[in-house]
Amino acid sequence: MVAFISSRVPDKPSLADVVVDKSHPEIALTGLKLSSVIRLDKVATVLKDFVVGEIGELGDALKREVNLRLRKVYKLS
Repeated sequence: MVAFISSRVPDKPSLADVVVDKSHPEIALTGLKLSSVIRLDKVATVLKDFVVGEIGELGDALKREVNLRLRKVYKLS
């Protein structure tokens, strides 16, 4: 699963938006150069063969936040 990421951070993020500020302690792991928003309402599944590379990864704290938001946004238990 992949999620849309944008450097256009909304003034009022929705529940589906996980904001990663450039001052976040895990920003270096992500490979993001600017404050960004992970849009969990814009996700897709892709075949692994179509993934050319990665720019980074989420640290443990961001993974927990994304998982929590996914459960809330998609009403998962």
